This record gives sequence, C-alpha cells and structure tokens, in this order.
Amino acid sequence: MENIECCICGPVKNCGPYLDKVLDNIEKIGSLFKNYKIVIFYDVSNDDSLSKLINYQKKNNKLELFVNKKVKSAFRTHNIAYARNHCLNYIKKYQSIFPYFIMMDFDEVNCKNINIDILPKYFARDDWDALSFNTNPKYYDIWALSIKPYYFSYNHFEQNEYNNYHVIQDYIMKKLQELPQGELLKCISSFNGFSIYRTEKFINSYYDGRLRFDIMPAIYIIKHAAVARSNIMLYDYGHVKGKYEDCEHRSFHAIAITKSDAKIRISPEILFC
Repeated sequence: MENIECCICGPVKNCGPYLDKVLDNIEKIGSLFKNYKIVIFYDVSNDDSLSKLINYQKKNNKLELFVNKKVKSAFRTHNIAYARNHCLNYIKKYQSIFPYFIMMDFDEVNCKNINIDILPKYFARDDWDALSFNTNPKYYDIWALSIKPYYFSYNHFEQNEYNNYHVIQDYIMKKLQELPQGELLKCISSFNGFSIYRTEKFINSYYDGRLRFDIMPAIYIIKHAAVARSNIMLYDYGHVKGKYEDCEHRSFHAIAITKSDAKIRISPEILFC
C-alpha cells in the first residue's frame, strides 16, 4: 500500500482514557500507507479529551481537529451522525487524494493491541467496498448490524427469546466461524468500531441517526419481524429513543448499497486483540 493515501477519522467524546493508545494504533495503521491524514470531530466532553488531542496535534501535524462546542441535537445518534458526516465531508472534498478512508471509534474497543499485519492483504482484493472485523471475545456491535434475517435494528423489536442482543450475537459469531477459509461475510450494515471504505462507493452516502424505514426494503423488515416474533416497536430505552433514533451506520451502508452497489463485508479476523 506504499502508493496509497488514506484518511483515518471519527468522533471523539469522553474518550480521554483511551486516546493515547488509539492514536498510537492509528499511527501504526498510517505507516502502511504512502501518507495518511487523521480527521477528528471533537464533541463537548467532560474529561481531558480535548487537551489530549491538542497536545497530540502539536506532535503530529497529520491531525485535522474540528472542535464542536455546542450540542447539535437532543438525540445521541443524531449528534454522532453529524460528527461522522463532518469527517465524511472532509473526505469527499479530498476524494481524489484518499481512495480509502477508515471510520473508527476512539474508545476501549480500539485501544487494544492492533494486529497490523492483517490489513495489507485485503487491499489487493476486490470483494469488498466496506470491511469491518470481528472482535474478541465476541462480535459486539449488534446495534449497527443488519444481516439476513436480522435486517433492521434489533432495538425496534421486542426483546424476547427470539430477538435480543445475545441471540443475534450468537448468530453472527456462528456465521463468522462457519465461513470457508478466506471468505468474507456479506451483510447490509456492519461497523464493530472500525471499518475501511473504498471512497468512491460512499461519495453519495451519508450518516443518519434517525429511524429510516425508507432505506430498507419492506420485505426485509417483514422478515425480521417474523424471526423476532414481534411487530415494530418505538420504545424509549432512555439512552435510545426508539421513535427518533437508529444507529447511524445502517443508513450510511444501506444508501451506499442502493446508490453505488457497495459490497458491505465482515472479516472473521480479529484486528484489535
């Protein structure tokens, strides 16, 4: 990947305890490329995240730091979508420079040790446009996941013995474990804290933290309802307002599939150990 440039980006809010290690991992990822840029959207925090980022920027001028001092919405997923779209707009502006970009979280998921040797082999493959990875001890990001037959947000169906976090987690782990060697798992949406994207396939997409029934074929929602044995629910979980919120990654990936025929895939390999 010595002739390729990449933009590594994401939102930061109350990530102070993890930033040093995450930024160290980013530098290791960046070393795989001819050049790289770090784009971070900082949101209002109550820890030392901002001071850490400012100090890091003094040491590494590859960091482009955007500081937001005002909450944009009363809804968490709307704020995260705004932050990711801000990063995405930077990538779109310089799309001719960055054929790839990485969207990642800056929390405990990515502050583990990175197995950097996993990444290079995937850039020679053409069977993915968005690629996320498994995590240890289990795949955790069920909120962003859309995969047959769990096409939609599991939070918008009854949390019963047929449809809850652990049921879907066990399902995705089984699918990943049963993959033939070298193959990737096809899905509609997956993030799991870290994903690599081919920029050209996502130029016409955007993140949206709202509940979007229009981006998913109705038959998929019907099939999810059948396996969940539940009708759609608009439940207020406190941290998630079901009537107004969904994971921002679902819309981002679904729109890219519709507009650009993007291939969303999951690798069974564990990048952060």
